[in-house]
Amino acid sequence: MGFTVPPSLEDIGEIAEAIIDELPDGLEKHTGKLKVVVEDFPDAFIEQELELETPFDLLGCYQSSGPAKIGHLAATKRQDTIYLYRRPILDTWADTSEDITRLVNRIIIHEIGTHFGFTQDDIEMYEEDMFGATALDKGAG
Repeated sequence: MGFTVPPSLEDIGEIAEAIIDELPDGLEKHTGKLKVVVEDFPDAFIEQELELETPFDLLGCYQSSGPAKIGHLAATKRQDTIYLYRRPILDTWADTSEDITRLVNRIIIHEIGTHFGFTQDDIEMYEEDMFGATALDKGAG
């Protein structure tokens, strides 16, 4: 998807949903079907919790729904959420001229990998799996 104007919240949501539908099995086995929420900026709680200097410091955030089985909650369907923050993403997109789909893809892989304790090598392996050998040209944000 080539954009000449900044993508909307909905555009980034559609990009993210398409990416999540194509996640490698190695990532999907950890996440299941991720819920995507796109906001302009992280909320005040996230800013404070992560001690952000500015709301532009965070491109995305992975939020777990908790352990898969906890007593009476075992029967409920668990769904983790990935938050993507449009304005910081747009700033990165403008600064790097990276394809927006590729940028969102890297953010999603990075957030999943960081949440589940993957090494940088693991994250790069998944990027390469999704993009091919050129994935390592840019570092994850």
